[in-house]
Amino acid sequence: MTAKATTGRVTRRRVRTRANLLDAAFAVFATKGFGRVSIEEVCEAAGYSRGAFYSNFDSLDELFFALYRQRAGLIAEQVSAALASDGPDLDVPAAVERVTEVLLLDRDWLLVKTDFLVHAARDPEVARTLLEHRARLRRAIADRLARARGHTALPAVLGDAEGAAHAVVAAYDGVTTQLLLDQDVEHARAWLGRLLTALLVEGSTSH
Repeated sequence: MTAKATTGRVTRRRVRTRANLLDAAFAVFATKGFGRVSIEEVCEAAGYSRGAFYSNFDSLDELFFALYRQRAGLIAEQVSAALASDGPDLDVPAAVERVTEVLLLDRDWLLVKTDFLVHAARDPEVARTLLEHRARLRRAIADRLARARGHTALPAVLGDAEGAAHAVVAAYDGVTTQLLLDQDVEHARAWLGRLLTALLVEGSTSH
């Protein structure tokens, strides 16, 4: 067997190990809470040793950010795809409907994310990293809104596309906080749609 083939097999095995650790960590975090889980518990849930953990991650914080990148990337893709189909024009009500239909509203993820938000609030370095990840979703929204400028009017009170993106993310944060308590996904989707429509349509002027 060539060295290249061996390396390829090792790489695939490492990718699989990393994915299994992430899946196991997500399940344990959702059940027990991020701040109440040890590396040993993640390893036990995944069926790996501590050595396997440390060959992939330096800490639970690093593992969480890998999870966060997965989820934030998925949400950004969902939002971008939902906003992309109108061409240069942006039919805001229709786009809002598409976004709220596909947007990830996973209560287990929201539990994990909220736990980590509290953890990050007490650690400035972790908070900075979390803010950077949150900014990626905002940029995906702002980029699409910016491309529609000159074709689609946005409420002046929101300022530029970046301001509108901040408002969209704030609405999402508020609705998902309520979802954590009432566990009503359909209600959350409906309210998110109303909020986004009010933010992005009402008060705008036609060209």
